[in-house]
Amino acid sequence: MKILVLNGVNLNMFGKRDPNHYGSETLEDINAALFELAKELKISVETHQTNIEGEMCERIHASHTDGSSAIVINAGAWTHYSYAIRDALEILSIPIIEIHMSNVHAREEFRHQSVFSSVVKGQICGFGVESYRLGLRAAFHAVNQLKSS
Repeated sequence: MKILVLNGVNLNMFGKRDPNHYGSETLEDINAALFELAKELKISVETHQTNIEGEMCERIHASHTDGSSAIVINAGAWTHYSYAIRDALEILSIPIIEIHMSNVHAREEFRHQSVFSSVVKGQICGFGVESYRLGLRAAFHAVNQLKSS
């Protein structure tokens, strides 16, 4: 099983950006935690980060043929307005888990809306780095549910 973890715009700045909401961990720290959990779950994880919306769509398109079993996505601000990424995700037939480090519902009102919500299996937010681990576990569980049905 291979799970693709996608990180969107400005998330390469974790560790430098607004530590009150995002903590002090870097994206490299988060990826290391995911690779560690992947070993425990006996799965493969691939991570990708981009600040270019079209590149994110291209990477999602590539998941059709690259053996990805599920996607965990933290699209950052794109979550709230990118219909292009939403439409790319909607094409997929694999489970998609949306995650956020901060509790987006306790922040500015524009962050309360996710244009992805109708195409994802579920959302996890507000647990910092643990949101990523929970997202990976949720994706693992969703794939296993599909296999057993």
